[in-house]
Amino acid sequence: MLIKKPDDIKPSEITPERLYYDRREFLRTAGLLGLASAVVSTGALACVEPGNAATQEQQLKDELTPFEDVTTYNNFYEFGTDKSDPAENAKGFKTKPWTVRVEGLVSKPASYGVEDFIKPSRLEERIYRHRCVEGWSMVIPWLGFPMADLINRVQPLASARYVEFQTLNDPKQMPGQRAPVLNWPYTEGLRLDEAMHPLAIFAVGLYGKTLLPQNGAPLRTVIPWKYGFKATKSIVRIRFTDKQPRTAWNDAAPNEYGFLANVNPEVDHPRWSQARERRIGEFRKRPTLMFNGYADQVSRLYTGVDLRKNY
Repeated sequence: MLIKKPDDIKPSEITPERLYYDRREFLRTAGLLGLASAVVSTGALACVEPGNAATQEQQLKDELTPFEDVTTYNNFYEFGTDKSDPAENAKGFKTKPWTVRVEGLVSKPASYGVEDFIKPSRLEERIYRHRCVEGWSMVIPWLGFPMADLINRVQPLASARYVEFQTLNDPKQMPGQRAPVLNWPYTEGLRLDEAMHPLAIFAVGLYGKTLLPQNGAPLRTVIPWKYGFKATKSIVRIRFTDKQPRTAWNDAAPNEYGFLANVNPEVDHPRWSQARERRIGEFRKRPTLMFNGYADQVSRLYTGVDLRKNY
């Protein structure tokens, strides 16, 4: 999948030198220094497959969204509905100890600590574009591991077709949950084949640093070809099922937020166009790319699916 081997890419080509070394400090403080040799600094080429020249060219033009913007301009309604609310209201949010319950149609249901997920996994740095349904976008360097690593470990049963993710429900720590903005706890889901795709990851850090609460600490999903609301932050429960799970925004406004949530510039949101987007830090809008620019990698997942009807 990678165009360059990890040792062919200089750290300076991916992130500023200071942040590159901060990543090693993250591994050390998280007790994961033994995995440092397994961290793959794939950079902007992480999502480009050989022969996809157009996608490669687009990726190389993407500049990282500044760390300050990534960590202060957030959608995380558990901490408030304004973009600045999460950074302010998540101060003091406790992420240790943290347990994630894996249940449902799996051979190995259990409660895991975040460190249990990471130990057998292959940590990688992935630079992904992100597109919010509201029309803004970012480019973020995540530190995480393939979702498939965890799925293979817990061994879903043959009857499993979907995987459901659930966010912590704790109004004392998450003031946004004191208002009935959504049906708490926040729940999202993927088809199992989507979750197994190499681009889908669980993230534990960004910009070489441990995830901050406003970004979904300590564990969140990242699915770069889907709109941002599809991500689940501060995950406490993962459930495998044979039925499509109910999801927070689809429940709240089914005519606006479909289960698939694939980025599609040809399907407008009922209240605005999705044809263009504003990259944070830029003045002019740019055209929205089908599947957020990852069409070559993921379009085969939707062969035969009417993406105008199933949005």
